[in-house]
Amino acid sequence: MLAKLKWKTILVVSITGLAIWLSIPPFPTYNNEGKIVKEGRLNLGLDLQGGMNIVLEVDTSKLSENEAKDAPQRALEIIRNRIDQFGVTEPLVQLQGKNRIFVQLPGITDRQRAKEIIAKTAHLEFRLVSDDADLLKKALEGQPVEGYELKYMKNKDEKQEPLLVETKTSLTGDMLVDASTEFSQQGFGQPYVSLTFSEKGGAIFSNLTGANVGKRLAVVLDGEVYTAPVIRERIPSGRAQITGNFSVQEAKDLALVLRAGALPAPVSIVEERSVGPTLGRDSIESGIRATLIGGMLVLGFMAIYYTLGGLIADLALVLNILMITAALSLFKGTLTLPGIAGLVLTFGMSVDANILISERMREELALGKNMRAAIAAGYDKAFGAIFDSNLTILITSLILFQFGTGPVKGFATTLSIGVVASMFSALTVTHCIFDLIVTAKSNLKFTMLQFFRNPNIPFMKLRRYAYVLSLTLIIVGMYVFIQRGVKNYGVDFTGGTLQEFSFKEKVRIDDIRSVLKNSGFGESSIQQVGQSNTFIVRTYGGKVDGVVSGLTDKFGKGSFELLRAEEVGPTVEADLRKNAIKALLFSFVGICIYVSLRFEFKFAATGILALVHDVLVSLGAVALTGREISLNVVAALLTIVGYSINDTIVIFDRIRENRKFMRKSGEEELINLSINQTLSRTVLTSLCTLMVTVALFLFGGEAINDFAFVMMIGVIVGSYSTIFVAAPLLIDWPSRRAAVRK
Repeated sequence: MLAKLKWKTILVVSITGLAIWLSIPPFPTYNNEGKIVKEGRLNLGLDLQGGMNIVLEVDTSKLSENEAKDAPQRALEIIRNRIDQFGVTEPLVQLQGKNRIFVQLPGITDRQRAKEIIAKTAHLEFRLVSDDADLLKKALEGQPVEGYELKYMKNKDEKQEPLLVETKTSLTGDMLVDASTEFSQQGFGQPYVSLTFSEKGGAIFSNLTGANVGKRLAVVLDGEVYTAPVIRERIPSGRAQITGNFSVQEAKDLALVLRAGALPAPVSIVEERSVGPTLGRDSIESGIRATLIGGMLVLGFMAIYYTLGGLIADLALVLNILMITAALSLFKGTLTLPGIAGLVLTFGMSVDANILISERMREELALGKNMRAAIAAGYDKAFGAIFDSNLTILITSLILFQFGTGPVKGFATTLSIGVVASMFSALTVTHCIFDLIVTAKSNLKFTMLQFFRNPNIPFMKLRRYAYVLSLTLIIVGMYVFIQRGVKNYGVDFTGGTLQEFSFKEKVRIDDIRSVLKNSGFGESSIQQVGQSNTFIVRTYGGKVDGVVSGLTDKFGKGSFELLRAEEVGPTVEADLRKNAIKALLFSFVGICIYVSLRFEFKFAATGILALVHDVLVSLGAVALTGREISLNVVAALLTIVGYSINDTIVIFDRIRENRKFMRKSGEEELINLSINQTLSRTVLTSLCTLMVTVALFLFGGEAINDFAFVMMIGVIVGSYSTIFVAAPLLIDWPSRRAAVRK
């Protein structure tokens, strides 16, 4: 016994020390401008440090089959090369599916410049220009001219000059070896892009200029004529220039994309998510504040309610948080705002294991067992329920990780690590501490408060009323949900854009609405955040930058800050919607299979019906409060699924245990007794989880508010459905007796 305790103590102390070392300091330090001046141990998602995510789709429709196969990979390498020259710290560029490229740019503030550098095809061509005025006139009249196409070029007066350009390309950018920014000796040092060709390209360029002295040569980039100078003489040097009304930054960026090379096929931005540094800093401060408030409430409650046992549980809970941050730090995980929500939620849900153990110990002590025997029996009898309930949460979090994207994956990662960490802290750490205390003081007294003393509430006699209440809530909620139609869904599932603006001066919603109408966004919705000068604008078409430019024209440059921007194209929103449905269905299937194996199919069926009940009621609450379904809300719904089945399994486990000793009892008596025996645990776990979700709702910030709201509803509804839906359906299920596997 002592040897086993010794090794268990060494294990706990070692893991605790490692967790503390890896966890501190976890977060970076910001300056007044919202920029990170000192890195923390944790990698932060863009929603916490600012930056942008872009999903590009490579159009391979005009390529041959062989070219199309490796076009996305070649495009990825070129984009990565451009970003490396752009100078972004720790960018992420990776293939997503067959023909999409995911780009993550931490800390980027100039969104438009970044998108132009990344998405520009940079296909450079040199084409001769016809000097035949009659042919040009013919083209301007709309008549086709064989071998030529009509293009326009901005001249010095910013007017569009028509040019008749040969369709045949004389030289392409494939033969470039360098592109750099230089400044002309005339025109106040106007910047231009200097091009250097390879030896072969230089020879072609020399022959081209020598054979066409006196003609104009158009420099065409991605189909746009930048310049078309007259060839004065043969140019043997293999060097050329691209001139235009460039700023220094534009010339540098153009040289950058030309050096990196042209993309093998055009790309389009199908999804963009950007977060400004101010919102990132506010998000992490809000997340930490919500974590501290929720955590302190739970720690204080546990210490008061369970006294010594509560203090031991508190130590395990703190270690649980340290192990999660340590695991993220060790494996280079990324902490997102939903990840912080997962951290807070894990804190509330992991207390469930400690409550289960404490309530089991209370029952054993009431039977007259000594402290050591009560501790051993408490952990032994609570193990099955803890293992089953945590494994079902792990199933839902893994499914969420598989089908989620971006921040939602961060939530799933944190929740998955939290499940493993909470089982270790509850089953090993607290057990070790209890054993050490009992070994040192064998006559230890374990006092606890108790809300319910031998409750005998006839829950099953109330089940008919509960059925009516549940059906009423579902019917009302679904009626409103159906009536709202597409308004139920955020941009993640309908496409379009969502932007959050913070204005320096007070503005009216009507002024913003007039700007949107004049910019072609008449169907937009505008939401003011509280009484602040912050507004959320949602449009159902167009681009993010169209709204930004319209507001800039109306209110002036620098009059507002774009806190965040989300732009989702139709192909992406279709995939997100499909993945969300898959995640919910696979969660139900996974839980059904597991519960069927551990208990019996009827138990799995009633449990799934309770989960469907919880999801429908939660969706109804979303509709009734005018909120929208986003990826974060889907993450909340999946978490509710895990939480609710967790609660249900605890009662199922007690029914299975009581079945062994009450073989002659009726189904209603058996289930009613089991619910009353676990009532304290149900109420206490729900109370602790509500503490942290309410803290998240009130102090977690706007970006996570919908998630916290759905979780609050889900915690209440999940506890209700366990008692009044899942358990009663075992009685009303069409069979004489709902058997349970031993």
